[in-house]
Amino acid sequence: MSTATVAKPTAQQPGKGSRRFSLPVLLLIIAGVLVLTSVVRLISGADGITSTGQMSTALRLAVPIGLAGLGGLWAERAGVVNIGLEGMMILGTWFGAWAGYQWGPWTGVAFGIIGGALGAVLHAIATVTFNVNHIVSGVALNILALGTTRYLSKFTFEDAPQGSSKQSPPIDSLGTFDIPGLSSWLQTLNEKHWFLVSDIAGLVGGLVTNLSPLTVVAVALVPATWWVLWRTAFGLRLRSCGENPVAAESLGVNVYKYKYIAVIVSGGFAGLGGAFLSIVASNVYLDGQTAGRGYIGLAAMIFGNWMPGGLALGAGLFGYTDSLNLRGGTTNVHALILLLAMLLVVGGVYLLWRRRLISGVITLVISAVMFLWYAGTDEVPRQVVTAAPYVVTLLVLSLSAQRLRMPKADGLPYRKGQGK
Repeated sequence: MSTATVAKPTAQQPGKGSRRFSLPVLLLIIAGVLVLTSVVRLISGADGITSTGQMSTALRLAVPIGLAGLGGLWAERAGVVNIGLEGMMILGTWFGAWAGYQWGPWTGVAFGIIGGALGAVLHAIATVTFNVNHIVSGVALNILALGTTRYLSKFTFEDAPQGSSKQSPPIDSLGTFDIPGLSSWLQTLNEKHWFLVSDIAGLVGGLVTNLSPLTVVAVALVPATWWVLWRTAFGLRLRSCGENPVAAESLGVNVYKYKYIAVIVSGGFAGLGGAFLSIVASNVYLDGQTAGRGYIGLAAMIFGNWMPGGLALGAGLFGYTDSLNLRGGTTNVHALILLLAMLLVVGGVYLLWRRRLISGVITLVISAVMFLWYAGTDEVPRQVVTAAPYVVTLLVLSLSAQRLRMPKADGLPYRKGQGK
């Protein structure tokens, strides 16, 4: 087989599982969801579901999830499954806090990135050099990171002022800022509670209010990742390692080098997400601080179909549900039950229109159950609010599973020269 034959990608036939929405259709769907959300707010009186404060909190909680997801994107686009994101985030929280309380928050950010990258080096050595199963290596790294940070905390934080074996001393803040004029105007507009207009003002206002400098950096990394991976020769070579490493090697690409780079960058992003948790979100390291956000970041990446834009949307969704724990959760989640019921009605009608009768009927029955749940209660139990981010994770993965397309060589073993 010639080099040209190996390198030529196989055209993917469109089908039900690969259906993609065009930009106008996607914008129409988003507009429809905003209208339904505004209707729900008026019916339920739960003004908090689209308040500026709710959206600002959601953005802050979405950042570490999004950074973990970006880390997973880099690694998996090069063909390495990174279940170890959780462990890399844990290392980022500890290293960021350890350096941050001694030498300042920006130094802590840098050390958080280094901590995550160190964990990534271990994962890369295991998976790329020694061909260890990627899942086994990632799980082992998570356990190692958890045990290591707990051990180190006893010797570094326990005797420090205001520290303990499970908590670091306080870290100085990076500070926050608003967009002058725009933030206050959107806040005022949101408080008027006008139909749709105030909801959009709350959404946009949350993106320009009470911002940390590190939040701006994290948001900028999303388009930067897209540009590097999809608009540069470096990105093309890296992605070719995740699609067909044998063909990439035949064209002169050093597959091992690109896999190492991708996994180390992946760890740096996850470590940055961990540093965000300990320096920005809480200004202190706490044992168990990541709370599974590395896994949720991986789920956001899968929900986004291994693309930066979809990943950001998934992270925002999970961040929003997580923020309900902090701001009027029981009332707001109760209102979101009504929103979910309406969305299921729309989905059920669409399925019936597509002549998928069984799926459509089941969806409409579930929507009726959701309507009855909403009508029969005034608020939901606190346990439901706590579980909401994880339930959403399972729901979106199950609903999006039919349209996913992972890199073809993702997780597959590769040895240098195996195509010869």
